[in-house]
Amino acid sequence: MVISPSVLDSSTVLLVGANDWLTRFATTLEGGTDATVHTAKTQAEANDIVRKRTTDCLISGDTLEGTTGLELLKEIRTETTTLPFILCTAAGSEAIASEAIEAGVTDYIALTAPADQMADEVIERTERAIRSAQRSATQRERARQFEAIFNDSRTATWVLDPDGSLARVNETAREMIDEDIDTIVGEPFWTLPWWAEADAINPDIQQVVENAFGGTFGNAVVQQPSHVEDPRVIDLSVRPVESERGGLVSILVEGVDITERVHLERDLRQSEELHRVTLNNMTDTILITNEEGEYTYVCPNVHFIFGYTADEIHEQESIDELLGEDLFDREELAAEGVLKNIETTATDKAGREHTLLINVREVSIQDGTLLFSCRDITKRKQREEALATLQETARDFLYAETHQEIAQHVVDDTPGVLNLDVSAVYLFDPNDNELRPAAHSASMKELNGPLPTVHADRETLPSYSFVEDEDLFFDDVHEADRLENRATDLRSVAYIPLGNHGVFIAGSDQVGVFDDVTRELADLLAATAEAALDRVTRESQLREQDRTLQQQNEQLTALNRINETIREIDQAIVQAETQEEIDHTVCELLTGEDRFRFAWIGTIDRTTDTVEPRAWAGNENGYLDSQSFAISASGPEPAGETAATGDVTMVTNVAAGLRNDPWRKAALARDYLSILSIPLVYNDLTHGVLTVYAPTQDAFDDTTKAVLAELGETIASALSAIERKNALLTTSMTRVEFDIDDPAFILSRLAQDAGCTLSYQGGVQQSTEGSYVFVTVDDGAVTDVADAASQLVGIDEIQQISADGEGGVLRLRLTQPFLALELADHGAVFREATADPTSTTLVIDIPDSIDVRTITQLVRDTFSTVKLRSKQTLDQSMERDLYSKFLEKLTSRQLEAIQTAYYSGFFESPRESTGEDVAETLGISPPAFYRHSRTVQRKLFETLFEENSVSIPRVRFNN
Repeated sequence: MVISPSVLDSSTVLLVGANDWLTRFATTLEGGTDATVHTAKTQAEANDIVRKRTTDCLISGDTLEGTTGLELLKEIRTETTTLPFILCTAAGSEAIASEAIEAGVTDYIALTAPADQMADEVIERTERAIRSAQRSATQRERARQFEAIFNDSRTATWVLDPDGSLARVNETAREMIDEDIDTIVGEPFWTLPWWAEADAINPDIQQVVENAFGGTFGNAVVQQPSHVEDPRVIDLSVRPVESERGGLVSILVEGVDITERVHLERDLRQSEELHRVTLNNMTDTILITNEEGEYTYVCPNVHFIFGYTADEIHEQESIDELLGEDLFDREELAAEGVLKNIETTATDKAGREHTLLINVREVSIQDGTLLFSCRDITKRKQREEALATLQETARDFLYAETHQEIAQHVVDDTPGVLNLDVSAVYLFDPNDNELRPAAHSASMKELNGPLPTVHADRETLPSYSFVEDEDLFFDDVHEADRLENRATDLRSVAYIPLGNHGVFIAGSDQVGVFDDVTRELADLLAATAEAALDRVTRESQLREQDRTLQQQNEQLTALNRINETIREIDQAIVQAETQEEIDHTVCELLTGEDRFRFAWIGTIDRTTDTVEPRAWAGNENGYLDSQSFAISASGPEPAGETAATGDVTMVTNVAAGLRNDPWRKAALARDYLSILSIPLVYNDLTHGVLTVYAPTQDAFDDTTKAVLAELGETIASALSAIERKNALLTTSMTRVEFDIDDPAFILSRLAQDAGCTLSYQGGVQQSTEGSYVFVTVDDGAVTDVADAASQLVGIDEIQQISADGEGGVLRLRLTQPFLALELADHGAVFREATADPTSTTLVIDIPDSIDVRTITQLVRDTFSTVKLRSKQTLDQSMERDLYSKFLEKLTSRQLEAIQTAYYSGFFESPRESTGEDVAETLGISPPAFYRHSRTVQRKLFETLFEENSVSIPRVRFNN
């Protein structure tokens, strides 16, 4: 008897094979169950049915047409691994069973009895295979469902072991932190970086997880720690997962990001608080009533306008008591929906009247139907009225021409603008640094008394306000520390600075009269007055600037004429060949074309202490013969004063002091009304005095004085250049020897400090860093001299060129000008200097074209004690010519190299220094030094043998 199992009633079974047993079993299965039965005789038919139809189980015989049941099994398993496959065989063996199991057979049935006896067993095993397949499918579906839930992108999920350690996390949880998840698997959940700082725990997380150990569900809201980038707020739910026997298998933790919700809740709380604060502090008041005018809502800030509390307003019967009857037309409101800017007046609790703007609109808020928005415009109305008055004041300011007029306008208009009778204006006097009262009201004098002049020292209230540029408002001025007049009856007082012009004062004998509107209006009145004062000042400055520009234009015209003269003089002296040509050219150009009336150049004669004329031009009219130009700093003719002081002397009005200076009479008689005398000095060497006379007073201003002073330097420079040129062309010269005693001379000081004898025999070089000189040490250690030199501020660099026991050569860089350079500017040659600890001797060659007295005076002016030791005449025509030609061929670097080599003993035999030593001293490579040395020697021989071949006999050598 066959029992119909329920699982087969809803299943589809495919029977594959051609033997009689399968045919009889198909009949038995269809008759005993509600299963859907399909049959196939070949492998191809079976595959087609499996692909096209739903099959819950496939039963195959061991032999098919052209193949076997095993081959069908293998092919089916390439298509699906989950379809139950039962192989039935009457000739089974262990080998076939093993191969079937290896191929993935679900069940293997050996038909050991007749088909009718085996039917029940086959049906039972078919049902078992289908049930097993359905359980596997259910498990797979549940696994897929769990994976779908576990990997939900909106929920972070953690799976914990029964001890609370991390076992698994989904991708959403992974993305919350930057940690490598594999490194924290197995760690207690409450110590993980999602919740805890390093080496710490989160006690809230630990508590809910420990509750799950006992089977309890739990929740926790956690803020992620600060080390997490973009920390979030997570709502965690923790639930235990138990086995069928009730044992704890795992713990499942799910987290939802509620950061946005938390922020929204926070923003909502802040918004509610903001509205609460706004309603409590805004100056507009909101009132809501029903149709009968009874209050349904009163804004908490109602006291700002009306002085009543909200409860006191509610106690009133109707809004008509507050705002008055017939405030608006109800039919008009119904038609418009809102009525705006209804102006009315209301009285507050203290009895003060307010001007209000009312907006009324229909609403439906709880029991209220009418909303009243009230704005207090009392101060605005006051401001509008005051501004109208202030506008009139500003127009009055436009016609004021002085600071005094503006000050009086401010005082006159203060009552209309500020409603204050007490006012005053102080104006600042920059010359005396004082604030002076310029205008005041009658009430100011009555209540305060006369206003004193105030020094701008910050000690009094007006002074402090002005100096600090600070507005001062006092409800009671008697409380101010800097109040000067303690007897004043004034109480409320304002001090407002008027820029750089002064201070505006306004006040009253009442306390606390300055509200916000009054303060604002006082500032506006002061600002308007300041602008008017600025305008008057600018207009005054513009008028002064016009006068100044006119004067400057006149001066510029005169300066252009002078500059034109200067250019002509510069061009002329550049082409001049002699001193006489320069002198006469300068005088003639200065007096030509009616530029100046008279000009002359004089030589300073120290033997007679007078200035002797040497060139002149213009209307002299015997003036030079009528005067003796004595050199004196007080009282003489300007030329003598300039010669004495060395500075420019300017006389703007010759007629002034006519009775005191006799020379002025002679000058006035020749229409010399202003004079300028200029020293002709170049590099501290005086070439005389240039004096210019003009036929008008104030002909020489500071600019003209500066321009002509520069002309004096240019003339002196040209004269010095003529002297140097003549010196180069002169073969005969005078050698002068001086004894000096002056510790300021660098060689004297160095010889004294080092206790040795030093000598300079030429070789000075000038560079941007200073002057380089070679100094020979005669009787001392070179290192001692170098140490002494390093202590002198006049020496910036020391190089040891050579040393030979008690002597050697040093190369010094001097930070101060050296005498040799100054002498060279005047055509003289500093030949030699010898200094020991007690005395110093100088040897100077002076060409015949240079006045020996000029060089002698230069030496005397340079050193404190000078004694002429000897003087002799020399003829060095051949030597000077060769030396000059030789030096012209050398570069400064070549000259430096050969001088260093010479003083270091490179040319001695045996050599005291090698080429490498000299190169190291110069800071160059040895090949570079040898190249310089050979070049200099070639140029020297070229000068001797080629350019002077006429005077040097040629020698022929025969083999």
